[in-house]
Amino acid sequence: MTRDDTALSRTLSYWLRHKPEAAGLALDLAGWTPIDAVLAAFAAVGRPVDRDGLLRVVATSDKARFEVDAARELIRARQGHSVAVASDWVRAVPPAHLWHGTVERVLPAILAEGLRPMARHHVHLSSDPETARTVGARRGRPIVLRVAAGRLAAAGHPFWVTGNGVWLAEHVPPGAIERP
Repeated sequence: MTRDDTALSRTLSYWLRHKPEAAGLALDLAGWTPIDAVLAAFAAVGRPVDRDGLLRVVATSDKARFEVDAARELIRARQGHSVAVASDWVRAVPPAHLWHGTVERVLPAILAEGLRPMARHHVHLSSDPETARTVGARRGRPIVLRVAAGRLAAAGHPFWVTGNGVWLAEHVPPGAIERP
């Protein structure tokens, strides 16, 4: 991704996950909005992008954050919303362990309260420690935590997996978290 593509991706994340109204966008119940409306929104803020440029950002997003429908008319963020959207994520049985990347300054709260979704709908978990490390590094020196996902699922805690392989949970209690 180029520097411009990264900036477009960040703006797109903001609009499609948190503040569609900031761009004059309306998300349907599943989080979809017309690509043409997104292109018009970028033009309106002085950052015009054409359809091919937007589709390149979608295709090259490092975490496959976005998806486009089969007709290539609609776009949405896959997960990470703070706005209300109806989920179509697949409920699934997780592997024995999943991973969460964070930073040292929030570790005491996590160890006391567990992992909470905070402003989002779900806790995001990774299937491998390397991905979790990358996620944690976005906010400083990363700390990688191991989550006993298989044990939680066996106890009745639901898990979902998104189209780009991110695992979602409603909450992870402190007793299911360890620092390897």
